Amino acid sequence: MTATFWIKAAELIVSLSLLVFVHELGHYMWARIFGIKVEKFYLFFNPWFTLFKWHPRSGKMSFFTRNPKEEETDKTKKNEKPADVDTATGNENNEKTGNEKQSWRDTEYGIGWVPLGGYCSIAGMIDETKDAGDLAEEPQPWEFRSKPAWQRLLVMVGGVLNNFIFAILIYAGMVCYWGEDVLPFKNITMGMNFSETAQKAGFVNGDIILEADGKELAYDMINDGTQKLAQASAVKVSRDGKEVTINLPSDFFMQITEDAKDGTFFFEPRFPVVVERLVGGEGAEKAGMVKGDSIVGINGKPAPDFFSFSKELRENKGKNVSIVLYRDNKTVTMDVPVNGDGLIGINLRPVNEFYKLEHREFGFFESIPHGIQVGWNQLYNYVAQLKYLFTKTGAESLGGFGTIGSIFPDTWDWYGFWKITALISIILAFMNILPIPALDGGHVLFLLYEIIFRRRPSDKFLERAQMVGLTLLLLLLVYANGNDLWRLVIKPFIN
Repeated sequence: MTATFWIKAAELIVSLSLLVFVHELGHYMWARIFGIKVEKFYLFFNPWFTLFKWHPRSGKMSFFTRNPKEEETDKTKKNEKPADVDTATGNENNEKTGNEKQSWRDTEYGIGWVPLGGYCSIAGMIDETKDAGDLAEEPQPWEFRSKPAWQRLLVMVGGVLNNFIFAILIYAGMVCYWGEDVLPFKNITMGMNFSETAQKAGFVNGDIILEADGKELAYDMINDGTQKLAQASAVKVSRDGKEVTINLPSDFFMQITEDAKDGTFFFEPRFPVVVERLVGGEGAEKAGMVKGDSIVGINGKPAPDFFSFSKELRENKGKNVSIVLYRDNKTVTMDVPVNGDGLIGINLRPVNEFYKLEHREFGFFESIPHGIQVGWNQLYNYVAQLKYLFTKTGAESLGGFGTIGSIFPDTWDWYGFWKITALISIILAFMNILPIPALDGGHVLFLLYEIIFRRRPSDKFLERAQMVGLTLLLLLLVYANGNDLWRLVIKPFIN
């Protein structure tokens, strides 16, 4: 295995470990705020044995220990030796009467050996660590099930909130420390391509946008320039070397908003089609394309930019197309199969590598609202793209840990690491709040049911729902990582 593989693997493990810790800390914090006992707080899973564990109340610390069997755990609880009795209260010092406030010292802290997650085991709660049989005894005041529904709701959303807030802090920290490189619209010298609605308003394909309502615009992390252009009343463009002012209709924003519901954006920058990465098993790879190929023609027509190239692909779904490209200063022609979604399986060199960028600096107080805007924008974009998951290509492109690891930089780069970690944190927050049993969103769904109908689902029902949710998640995990195995190992070996 190459050094690149180990660097990406290390970045993935460090990123996920940090995000899991932040997530579980959210549950832990809210549980502690409401006096709920947290039995275990673990980074990484620990089936069969544990690398490290520490219980502050007993003072015991151990390394590389075998996990006790269930019957051994029950026996230990029953035969637990009580501490000395407090003569003033008559209570045993190590036993909770139900009135004492639970302390952080009552939690077992540990590190497992499977670096793919972690968990926070909360007393009196049915989750992946406990079933209904574990809650057969009388509820105690310091247990999760004994608390009001609104408190339990906050405990369950604590992890999601932590992940989203953490992403915002990362984005704020990035612009505060590194600043931000932006792409001014005026620097996009190939101009823009516009939707039919935008062309009716007066735009022409190839226009270079100079100003909107007298202000220069730019692509940045929060797409602020795009929003200002959409809401402008007058836009100045450069067309065939001349400056032209376009007065937009008052309902222009509403028109393009309606178009966006169908995935049609009112403008996109023109940029050359240069291959950055190939998708395993797709048409481009089969035809022999390589990274760095510059596509200039398709089916006898020029393809100076991605817009004209992708349009031709969409018109030839399921067919072969003849593509002309430049490679090492030579012209190469090849037949490439197009899949049913109008794609050939290439990732393109980003637009900001073709045009001159400008650098912006942010002060501490400026970086915080900017981080919030970036966080919301990334969440919106991620949710908007989820619809493609339910297409054939989307399902086939679903990936597991291999796919996630592949998006990290080839060399250890802190800027790239934090940028990807922030995005994964937002994805984890959203995925965890989905109303699926075994996820936080499943618990939230049942708690909302309880709050609305004033009736709590039975422990047996919650246990069964938990098992169904876990089964679905395991199947999804197997499928996603199976896709990785097929794309990255089996398919290349067969070919």
